[in-house]
Order: sequence, then C-alpha cells, then structure tokens
Amino acid sequence: MTGFGLASTDHESVKFSVEIKSLNSKFLELGLKIPKAFSDKELYLRNLCNKEIERGKVSIAITVERSEETQKGASINEILLKKYYNQLIEVNKSLGANIDNLLPTVLNLPEVITYTEEEASESEWKVLESTFAKALKNFNQFRIDEGAILKADLELRIKNIMAFFDDVAKLAPLRIPNIKNRLTQFLEDTVGKVNYDQNRFEQELIYYIDKLDITEEQTRLKSHCDYFVETLKDKDANGKKLGFISQEIGREINTMGSKANDAQIQQLVVGMKEELEKIKEQLLNVL
Repeated sequence: MTGFGLASTDHESVKFSVEIKSLNSKFLELGLKIPKAFSDKELYLRNLCNKEIERGKVSIAITVERSEETQKGASINEILLKKYYNQLIEVNKSLGANIDNLLPTVLNLPEVITYTEEEASESEWKVLESTFAKALKNFNQFRIDEGAILKADLELRIKNIMAFFDDVAKLAPLRIPNIKNRLTQFLEDTVGKVNYDQNRFEQELIYYIDKLDITEEQTRLKSHCDYFVETLKDKDANGKKLGFISQEIGREINTMGSKANDAQIQQLVVGMKEELEKIKEQLLNVL
C-alpha cells in the first residue's frame, strides 16, 4: 500500500502542486494539507480520495505558489496610523513621558494593519482540481507498478514452498519402513525377538503410524497454495483474502512439521516457514 504521486501545473503566474504519499495501514487514514483559499473544497477532495484510494496511511500536501505581483498581503491604514501617532505624542507630552519609538506601539493598535484574505477564483479551482486528479492517477499507477512486482515475488515464494513440498512428498513414504525397522530393532534389543507379541506390536504400530500420517496435510497444503496463486490473478483487491489463505497454509505447514518425526522433513518445513514469513511481510503491501 505504499505509493507516491506528484503533479504540478502553472497557471497565470501561479504554480499548483499536489503530492500524495502513503504507507501501510489496515484502513484508510487520510491527512490533507490544503491552502486556506481552498478550504471549502476539502470535503470534496476527501470524498474523491475515499473513492480512489482503498486503504493506507495517506498524506496529501497541496501548495499554491504565487508570483510577487499576484500575492496579496498586509496593508497599512496611513490615515489611522498618523492619527494614532499624533494623539500619542500629545498624550506623552502632557504626561512628560518619552516620545521616542512610538511607531512600533502604533503599528500594534487596532485596524492599523489589515490583512487581505486570499480568495481562489473558479478558474484556479478548476486548475487545482485537474492537478489533483493527475496526482491521484500517478499515485494509483505507482501502486499498480508496485503491485506487479509484489505479485511476481509472491508467486516465487509459493513456488519455493511447493518445491519444498515436492521434496517432502518424496521423503514421506520412506518414514514408515524406517519407523517400523527402528521400533522392531529396539524391541529385539531390549526384550528379545521371541518375548513380545508380534500381532499386538503390529496393532500398536498401525495406531502409531496413523498419528504420524501427513497425507491430509499435504493435500490441503497443495490446495491452499493453488488457491493462493488463483486469487493473486483476480483483478479485485484481495489483500485480506490472501492473508487468510496464508494463515491456512501456515497451519498445514506447522501440523506437517509436528507430525513428521523426521529430521529431513522438518528441515524442509523450516524452509517452508521462512518463505511463508516473507509472504506475510509482503501481504502488508497488498490492498
């Protein structure tokens, strides 16, 4: 959900600039900095952002730079200033007070200095609105380009998980004979070959091996990975959905690791977990 968009327009000695930046966030958090002259348009611009931006911590800065000849500012009421100044001189003389440096005092008196509020014309608003739309377009294009990179990376991570999965599938059938041989050898070494019930041993072995079976986990893991890739191809925003699928992938990987009872398979499971963590980190950037 990171993004950046910038647009600027020069119009009649005035430069309008709009900069949009975003960081990761579960919801849309919009911060809008707008010149006072356009403050009445803030709600309109916020509604426009709500339609165009799905989520993220978004900061938008709008600046209007005017040339010196078009700038409005403060003006001094000379008639009022002179009137105040002369009156203060007369009062100070009658009181025998110092009449030096009266000007700073006079400038702070009411209505001596007036400030002209900047007002935006309809034509200026149209230019700003167009510039804002361009910045939004650039911002969304930035996200689209970033999304293509993220998609390729996520597909690679799933491909890596499936590569580990294929290795697990090769090793899994070898566990059963190894477990049976190991337990048989243990019994023969401890109690002797003729001193245990072979039938009972076979029953207990079947029960034990059933607890270690990871066939279901393998089936579900492959299904979840296929569904993840399928969902990636969807044009709709599916960040949350991909997050839920990744949780299911993690659940199957964890169960597989706990039931494997095999050092080589558990090493492969660690590799799967590493790839899944990278997927979860990247999903923070997916809408």
